[in-house]
Amino acid sequence: MVLKGIDVSAAQKSIDWTKVTADFAIIRAGYGRYATQKDSEFEANYSGAKKKRIPVGAYWYSYAVTPEEAQIEADVFLSIIKGKQFEYPVFYDVEESKQLELGKEKVSEIIRAFLERVEKAGYWVGLYMSASPLTNLVNSDIKSRYTVWVANVDVQKPAYSGAYGLWQYSWEGNIPGI
Repeated sequence: MVLKGIDVSAAQKSIDWTKVTADFAIIRAGYGRYATQKDSEFEANYSGAKKKRIPVGAYWYSYAVTPEEAQIEADVFLSIIKGKQFEYPVFYDVEESKQLELGKEKVSEIIRAFLERVEKAGYWVGLYMSASPLTNLVNSDIKSRYTVWVANVDVQKPAYSGAYGLWQYSWEGNIPGI
């Protein structure tokens, strides 16, 4: 079964959720290590999707370069999503070049620190990455333990050969309301 979902954030500006049709929405909650970095449209997107009965997940865009910074990001993310109900996982988005340059062990330590912290808080967690770094920079225990959302656009199928639950196949799209 193939479901089609959307990834939304403040980049889409104000969304008219009454016009949106999607099987699910993954909503950016924010980025970085401060609560002030909450996505300015997170609350509106969450409530709009919920009101339309579109199942939701969320994600946090990372800048962490140490496991300690990842835990700080996890704590801020948890404070922002507290009290919210998710039908899809909440994801850690790791794609900054300064992170990827750290190598497999350090990248894996950063990812593990965030995912473990959020999972211990009771959430279904996952990792969002592009196919190549996911293949080459993440230890297998992480990929087998957590849900994977792989980004690999403009291809017939992802170049990532491991198991994944979601595949982002395009950076673009037009649907009513957005």
